[in-house]
Amino acid sequence: MVLERFHVRGLPLIDRYLARSIAVPLLGTLILAAMLLVLDKMLRLFDFVVAAGGPVSVVWRMLANLLPEYLGLGIPIGLMLGILLAFRKLALSSELDALRGIGAGYGRLLRVPYAYAIPLMLLNFGIIGYLQPLSNYRYEGLRFDLRSGALGASIKVGEFNNLGRRMTLRIDRSEEKGTQLHGIFVQVDDNKSGMSVAATAESGRFLSTDDPDVILFRLEKGRLIQDSPKFATPRTLSFNSYDLPINLPAVDRFRNRGNDLEELTSNELFREGYLRNNPELKVAAQANFHYRLVEVLSMMLLPLLAIALAVPPKRSSSALGIFVGIIVIVAYHKINQYGARMGENGRLDPVLALWVPFALFAGMIGWMYHVIAHKPGGQPIGALERFFAIVAKSVRRLLPQGRAA
Repeated sequence: MVLERFHVRGLPLIDRYLARSIAVPLLGTLILAAMLLVLDKMLRLFDFVVAAGGPVSVVWRMLANLLPEYLGLGIPIGLMLGILLAFRKLALSSELDALRGIGAGYGRLLRVPYAYAIPLMLLNFGIIGYLQPLSNYRYEGLRFDLRSGALGASIKVGEFNNLGRRMTLRIDRSEEKGTQLHGIFVQVDDNKSGMSVAATAESGRFLSTDDPDVILFRLEKGRLIQDSPKFATPRTLSFNSYDLPINLPAVDRFRNRGNDLEELTSNELFREGYLRNNPELKVAAQANFHYRLVEVLSMMLLPLLAIALAVPPKRSSSALGIFVGIIVIVAYHKINQYGARMGENGRLDPVLALWVPFALFAGMIGWMYHVIAHKPGGQPIGALERFFAIVAKSVRRLLPQGRAA
């Protein structure tokens, strides 16, 4: 057979060439997609963390817990574009025609794309089914800690800061990463006894104690005023050093994992949907479980879709297939999300809401692959190609250079 000539070191030369051609755009697209999604979310997270008065470092922890969610969509897009760009390169350089001429049909060339698709599908199953639910829970936990102050509040210089319900603090200057404070005003109120303590000091710092619920605020060179209903007049005190004990406010604990179905792993969803008799969660758990299945299994169709969209018409270098491929994947993802919500609300049976669109998606991709692979000169999006070619010509005529020509 002719293909035997291309067998080198146990792996056909054709497969090695395809593997290299797919790897570069696949990894590049995956990294680019993840970076774009992370950058879009990063600005909003910075605004949220700063408004909540939390440390900026928590932004990176929140972004790390969002990565599994972004990879759940980024991996299918990267896989499809990697295969599409590799085969598009082969088609534009006429290498695809040469390979088919020596007997390497589309079925033979699909070995390498599926060698990528199957491991990535298993990886995506682990991410969507197990890693993403846990990371979603940790992300919500960080949001809760920020709102409750469990992560610590940053002290804003030149502003009145409320640390809990009892303490108000203002500082003029902060040095050495907040360990040395200057120009201090602090007031602590005790609502039960009615006592209040107000103090000013040239400098100060916070010190830990043996009691985790109490810290010391050591003030230096200042004046203190203590007032209480028991005192006829407020008491004043000048000091060189004064330790003001501060009771830390109680911080609520974050809820247990599982209140939101998105925080359950696939095994837990299957147990809630089919093994336990819980009418309130049964249908919603089934919808979420089937949603994850169709999202993962749809990756087995992406090599066929990529090849169907990769080959442009003869004597054309149109990139319409790339645009159509991205639109198809994102649109199908949104349809699955809508079907899952309809199933969770009980408006549609979860199996019908998710597997009927999957069957239609598979049928459409199967037809597109049949046209490109088995019909001479077949072009699945030929009508779209012709329409956009007409639009492009009309736009060029409207431009000054086009009218001059």
